[in-house]
Amino acid sequence: MLKEISSTQNSYIKQLVQLKEKSRERRKSGLFIIEGLREISLAIKSDYTLETLLFCPDLISEAQLSHLMHPQIDLVSISKEVYQKLAHRETTEGVLAVAQAKSHDLNTLQLHSKQPLVLVAEAPEKPGNIGALLRTADAANVDAVLIANPKTDLYNPNIIRSSVGCVFTKPVAMGSTAEIISFLKTNKIAMYCASLQASEVYTSQDYTGPTALVVGTEATGLSDEWLQQSTQNIIIPMQGEIDSMNVSVAAGILIFEAIRQRQLTIDNSQ
Repeated sequence: MLKEISSTQNSYIKQLVQLKEKSRERRKSGLFIIEGLREISLAIKSDYTLETLLFCPDLISEAQLSHLMHPQIDLVSISKEVYQKLAHRETTEGVLAVAQAKSHDLNTLQLHSKQPLVLVAEAPEKPGNIGALLRTADAANVDAVLIANPKTDLYNPNIIRSSVGCVFTKPVAMGSTAEIISFLKTNKIAMYCASLQASEVYTSQDYTGPTALVVGTEATGLSDEWLQQSTQNIIIPMQGEIDSMNVSVAAGILIFEAIRQRQLTIDNSQ
């Protein structure tokens, strides 16, 4: 039987508000909220387990959710007032899901490609930048995204929103800088670190083998630990007055240069 909740004072709704607003609650419960049809669909496609679907019949019909439904997922009809309390965005389709978080332990990450291409971001803080990095990783179909010294909860609603659900589409693992460097070395993955120091122009390097492209924050760049362990520091030459660009833009330039080289290798071998 379809459950209905119309009050924002409902105890379950209060719990969901805590999930939305507090990373501590997400970590403690192992649950988080997904908002929007596309984002929920991507989570399901990536084998996330959904516990509950909540929809506002004023904004979306039950029939429009048929492709998301499963006997093990509770379906709850909520009032517009409740939906607005839970929704992170003003203009969405009227559907939310409560999902189980996955483990992002570096020790569980498996790279299936013989020539993996990995994006590494050290200490990214801004959810918008993290979301953009994840969108770029999805667009380039990289093998994994590694976040060193994470500062932000991966299931922050702003990350899910800014990644348009790409937080679900690629393997993401987290660890300290030392742990990730060790992982890359163990897997014989060359590390190309974006830096102003002791750098070669990014187009001069060969990214057709196992490759990690490593970017830091715009404010401080990469830590010395990365620069000391780097296979080669690389730089994107600036044509204007400033010496840096948005981290997601820089990552996109580097990743698609690697993709270009790899495609050229395939074309030349045919």
